[in-house]
Amino acid sequence: MPNNGSLMRKVHFPPSRLVFSAIVALSGGLVASCGTGSGANPEQVTVYTGRHYGIEAVFDEFTEDTGIEVRFTTGSDPELRERLVAEGANTPADVVITADAANIELAASAGLLAALDSDTLRGAIPEELRSEKNEWFALSRRLRVIMHSTERVSEPPRSYADLGGSAWSKRLCLRPSTHPYTQSLVASLILNQGAEKAESIVEGWVANEPLYINSDTDILKAISAGDCDVAITNTYYLARLLDEDPATPVAISWPEQPTTGAHLNVSTGAVLASAPNPGGARRLLEWLATKGQKTFSDANFEYPADPSVAPADLIVGFGEHTADLAAVRQLGRLNQDAVALLSRVGHE
Repeated sequence: MPNNGSLMRKVHFPPSRLVFSAIVALSGGLVASCGTGSGANPEQVTVYTGRHYGIEAVFDEFTEDTGIEVRFTTGSDPELRERLVAEGANTPADVVITADAANIELAASAGLLAALDSDTLRGAIPEELRSEKNEWFALSRRLRVIMHSTERVSEPPRSYADLGGSAWSKRLCLRPSTHPYTQSLVASLILNQGAEKAESIVEGWVANEPLYINSDTDILKAISAGDCDVAITNTYYLARLLDEDPATPVAISWPEQPTTGAHLNVSTGAVLASAPNPGGARRLLEWLATKGQKTFSDANFEYPADPSVAPADLIVGFGEHTADLAAVRQLGRLNQDAVALLSRVGHE
């Protein structure tokens, strides 16, 4: 169970006024009515979100559009899932937003999510990017790809396996094994390559004595500084750095093209089974998938979940690519296999 005192509740009041207060400890009796909506404030939705970049502006726009205020708490996906399990039917949360498909699927498996019969959501979000039971829906797409120095690397790796080549010994930066992004990438390798080949690929990374850094932004800065030459990060982290400094000497090498495609993960949203305000929660998700889709994706330089919505110009500049749509629904199922593999090969 995470230390609840480390999380913060951000209470949103228009226009753009944020009041911060510590979340009340569970022992203090944070109580909300059950998912019938009885006793809930229909003009307020409470969100637990692991996807926090630019989220204030998104909720501002939703409030201006609908008059519904948003209270939200940020934390890592695993922290928020554990909190929801502990709170059970007494959760004050109506919606959970995650930065990782595996974690939302684990929440569904724990019985935390409500299925939504929504033509709006099914119409906006492709089948591969929502759960089979319509318990969660992707809100944006995030690709985890190979990054390389434009100053020191003329022939970058073209596959995740290439990063285990001897040419990249002591030149590789990776996120630790405890991070959901690493776990979901390895889960996709297990699905696409088979368990034995996936283990060989990750063993190759470990053999190259990578520098482990628990921040994609810091990994990209490490490439710029010459601390490593190649790495794996999400595309939007590079976009944010390039937005600040177009001269950042890092570029993408799209892996597994044109076959399996680059590892695709998603930011997702779901209505909680014990939501005090399920009607407001549904309205928020439908808005995020439609009218708010571009605001939500552009706020973090992610690709929209709805393929008909144009991405931000900066990431259009990253070029055409194939993405691995087929793995998204399987990341939760393979999470424990990925964790076990990472442990076996000594990935820190």
